[in-house]
Amino acid sequence: MEAESGSSSPGRKRRLLRLYYSAAPEPQQEEQPDPCDINGAQFDPELYLNKLRKECSLNELMDQESCMVRQIRSLDSDMQTLVYENYNKFISATDTIRKMKNDFKKMEDEMDCLSTNMAAITEFSARISGTLQDQHAQITKLSGVHTLLRKLQFLFELPARLNKCLELQAYAQAVSSHCRARCVLQQYSHMPSFRGIQDDCHAIMERLAQQLRQKFRDGGTSAKELSECVELLLQLDEPAEELCDKFLSHAQTRLEADLQGLEAELRDSAPIDVSTQKLSSAANPMSPSESSTSSHFLSPAAQTDILEFIDRGCNEFVSNLCLVIASYQELFVNRPQEGELASKNIPQMANSKLLVFVDTLAARYFSLVERRIQEEKGVGDNSLLVRALDRFHRRLQAVSKLLPGSAVPSQGTEIVIQAARERIKQYLSALQSFYLDSLTDVRQALAAPRLSVGGTSSAGGGALAGSGPPGKEAPPSLPDLLTSLSNSILNQIKSVLASVHLFTAKDITFSSKPYFKWSGPPWTLTEQGEFCSQGVREGLVVSFIKFICQSSRQFCESAGDRGGSTPPVLLLLLSRLCLDFETSTISYILTLTDEQFLVQHHSPVTAVTALCAEAREAAQKLLNHYVKVQGLIISQMLRKSVETRDWVNTIEPRNVRAVMKRVVEDTTSIDVQVGLLYEEGVRKAHSSDSSKRTFSVYSSSRQQIRYAPSYTPSAPMDTNLLSNIHKLFSERIDIFSPVEFNKVSVLTGIIKISLKTFLECVRLRTFGRYGLQQIQVDCHYLQMYLWRFVSDENLVHFLLDEIVGSAAHRCLDPSPMEQSVIEVICERG
Repeated sequence: MEAESGSSSPGRKRRLLRLYYSAAPEPQQEEQPDPCDINGAQFDPELYLNKLRKECSLNELMDQESCMVRQIRSLDSDMQTLVYENYNKFISATDTIRKMKNDFKKMEDEMDCLSTNMAAITEFSARISGTLQDQHAQITKLSGVHTLLRKLQFLFELPARLNKCLELQAYAQAVSSHCRARCVLQQYSHMPSFRGIQDDCHAIMERLAQQLRQKFRDGGTSAKELSECVELLLQLDEPAEELCDKFLSHAQTRLEADLQGLEAELRDSAPIDVSTQKLSSAANPMSPSESSTSSHFLSPAAQTDILEFIDRGCNEFVSNLCLVIASYQELFVNRPQEGELASKNIPQMANSKLLVFVDTLAARYFSLVERRIQEEKGVGDNSLLVRALDRFHRRLQAVSKLLPGSAVPSQGTEIVIQAARERIKQYLSALQSFYLDSLTDVRQALAAPRLSVGGTSSAGGGALAGSGPPGKEAPPSLPDLLTSLSNSILNQIKSVLASVHLFTAKDITFSSKPYFKWSGPPWTLTEQGEFCSQGVREGLVVSFIKFICQSSRQFCESAGDRGGSTPPVLLLLLSRLCLDFETSTISYILTLTDEQFLVQHHSPVTAVTALCAEAREAAQKLLNHYVKVQGLIISQMLRKSVETRDWVNTIEPRNVRAVMKRVVEDTTSIDVQVGLLYEEGVRKAHSSDSSKRTFSVYSSSRQQIRYAPSYTPSAPMDTNLLSNIHKLFSERIDIFSPVEFNKVSVLTGIIKISLKTFLECVRLRTFGRYGLQQIQVDCHYLQMYLWRFVSDENLVHFLLDEIVGSAAHRCLDPSPMEQSVIEVICERG
């Protein structure tokens, strides 16, 4: 322990490290160097070899030899590499040192030569200074005298020089010469000789100023010459405010001439008839092939188009105005103010005058441009107007750069925005006129003669698919008319959108303004993208769709029993058009508009669902009115047939009345007509004997009681009571209820109105025996054909039962006809 404690500190550290890394027990003392360690300092080759021979086999000795040979070769290679690398470095260092010795030697020689030259120069300089020291003051004095003589010579020759410049009209040179001598003449004006020169120069410059002022009154003076005159007069200390007024007055004369030329061009332009503002009749249903290719607009011609007018205004008035602004600012606003002029605030005064001047003339120019834009009523080539507005807006940007405080650029932008708004209104009006003209063409096509199902000309029955009279072109069918009308409306909307889209083209300068393009937040700028959202989408597309719905609903407001002058088939066609708008067209148009104009719905806009609901409401109202009108047409025939016949004294029935055949024929025609535009619909299951249903005066319970053998005078009271009770338990029939969008529902509504009218007319008449029998025959004939058109055959049975029962109730001698006889008469037709 004592030996361990007395060991040196480095030895202890080595033992601790050896113990940590090898986990070997710590030796009590330091190990002796191993003579067999080939890398150690005490290596003994003999001992190492003897140890190997004793401990290793032959193969191990051979491997050890190979390993040592490889190590020797590696060491030799590394040694050679080190020798070569160090050798090259030594050679390079030797060359560098040798070169540095040569360079320093040459530098030392040059420094010695420079030192010698500097010493010689110093000696020569001291010698010259000593020689000229006595004459330096005299030479300086003579130089000053020479300079003074030259100035005096310039002063004495100044009047003649100024006269010569005045003769040659070299005004700038004269003013420059006078400005150089003015201070000297003013300083020595107390001397008579200088005073005379000053007076002569003053008189000459006064004449020069008069000639310069004359140029202001010369109408042929160019802007460049005018600028030179103003600049020279300012150098001659003319009042700046007076010069500003004269400059602007002269410029105003030239600019007013440009405005008068534009105004004269407006007066000479041909007046444009507003009534010609319409779209082409590309939606002529009689020629659908032409409607797909003819989507151009009619545009009235004027003597000078708007692009030429704007070009003339920009090239003449705006260009001259910019030139005046630039010249004026260079002379009065941006001119450096020195001396007394700096205290007069000339730039502020001149700039305020310029702003008033520019705003006044620009207001007159803008009024002319607005007048010309208002005359552009034709909606044919919209690109011409957009190009003109773009050029107008582009040229006004030069004014904003020259005169930042002017309101001219913003006023010009407002004119462009107003023109775009007016253009949208014109296109909306043109689309509305186009739609009304298309409806007129549709009505004319529907009025063309055509054959009905029975072979006779249909009166009010609508357009049926089929061939026309021999030798004439067959009229278009209802699906063709609907497709042509819908496609033409859609094509015109697309054409209008393409024309209006020119306002937002990338190459148009004003399209980047917030009104035309939505640039994102801040949200407080509600006018961002207003042209696309509120203008095109709401003001044009949505307004036109609403106009179609509103104008279509107006056909339902016509008075009269026969629905006014509106053909019923037109109501049917418009109802299907509005329904198609609700199902697909409106969504397609608004999606197309939003995608084409990148509409951002950050401002309130009309929802697609709201427009679709309005279109469906219009379609429902039109279809309801169609059912009502067709029902009233058939009802009118039935009413006249009942009211114009003497039912008490009529003869015994031998056949079905012609009006009943006409009712069946018209109902069949309407069924075909509606089937061309609407689907079949859902019917209730029919009974097997629907066409053989009998209508007897004894079919109802109340009639059985009334005509029973036990009939007494008090029986009518009981019969009425039982009849009312029977009605309470029977299903209520709503005659004018809304119809669904299918053929069965439409025909059901028409037949309900017709039979209800027939029933009410029967209740107002008195019948004899044969009158009752004729009603039986008529009702049986109607039942044979009408049951197949309605959704529920029981409805027809109930109404016809009511008609026969009412006739029997109003009959003086109720003797019904045998059912077999009725069937024979009806089958015989």
